[in-house]
Amino acid sequence: MKILQLGKFYPIRGGVEKVMWDLTRGLAARGVSCDMLCAAGDGEKETRIIPLGETGRVIVVPALFKAAATMITPQMISWLRKHRNDYDIIHIHHPDPMACLALWLSGYKGRVILHWHSDILSQRFLLTLYRPLQSWLIRRAERIVGTTPVYVAESPWLQRVQDKVTYVPIGIEPVPVDEAGAARIREKYKGKKLVFSLGRLVPYKGFAYLVEAARYLDDSYHILIGGSGPLRGELQERIDALGLTDRVTLLGYLEDAAIPALFGACDVFVLSSVMKTEAFGIVQIEAMSAGKPVIATRIPHSGVSWVNEDGVSGVNVAPENALELAKAIQFICNSSENYRTLTDCARKRFMEMFTSGRMIDGIMKLYGLSDE
Repeated sequence: MKILQLGKFYPIRGGVEKVMWDLTRGLAARGVSCDMLCAAGDGEKETRIIPLGETGRVIVVPALFKAAATMITPQMISWLRKHRNDYDIIHIHHPDPMACLALWLSGYKGRVILHWHSDILSQRFLLTLYRPLQSWLIRRAERIVGTTPVYVAESPWLQRVQDKVTYVPIGIEPVPVDEAGAARIREKYKGKKLVFSLGRLVPYKGFAYLVEAARYLDDSYHILIGGSGPLRGELQERIDALGLTDRVTLLGYLEDAAIPALFGACDVFVLSSVMKTEAFGIVQIEAMSAGKPVIATRIPHSGVSWVNEDGVSGVNVAPENALELAKAIQFICNSSENYRTLTDCARKRFMEMFTSGRMIDGIMKLYGLSDE
């Protein structure tokens, strides 16, 4: 059987691309022939093929430009038309209007699996244009797989097709904690309880509320926020205005190599997102893999609070509520018993639910390659 993962772009920048990459690599490692077709996100002008072992490839086709968060990539259409008969299954990742258009125009007649990562929420104009094609894709798919049971059960677009909807949680390799780097961070913030958060500095991530939470914490706490984005200046101004420079630090963009030390150094990880745009929150399971309790938000219709099981891997609070964030931080950090219990259970939940191996197992079963 030969599989094609279809959608998004390369290099990897977000959760959808990471899932596609991990599926392609993981399936290839098990001897399944699996390719990944995506758009070039860095201005490349020629098609590039990246081998992944003996049975996997990433095919990166050039894009003309980006519009409404979508890479306009005519070569994706021509490539898929040429190679459509090479694949037994096309596993398309939504939302990606360009990938959907390519599939529609390709003339492909085989099996289609639709991976529903999230609804289209912010691009309302795009959704108006895309809606007929999205409806076709939902009808065309043999199965629709989400990342949590909550999201696919409550998506308004999937209500009439629940009979073919299932879910396979995202899985990752455990974060390889950098103990030496963690020790250096601990020394820098000696005597502090460290609260870590990581993500793009954009409105839906809710970092403004995490900054506000520092007002309710004493000087024994320090909040470290990693990531870059358009709100950095505004967040720093707010930190300065509230006199919180000794309790909150914006770390800026972090290279991948720097992150394991921060997961190792922190006492608790916070995902303060406030909108359904945050559908899963991969950073939560990264924290769990490092044995760190998680504080997340109960975003309506999102899978975030399902990933972080309240009272097991951490604590879930109301979105847009700085005081509740602060109280949850204190609940975990001020009790050695609470901390020890949640730390142990966070790691256990990761191993039981969110490993890369379990994700590959679930997808192989969906394809009919495994009976387990």
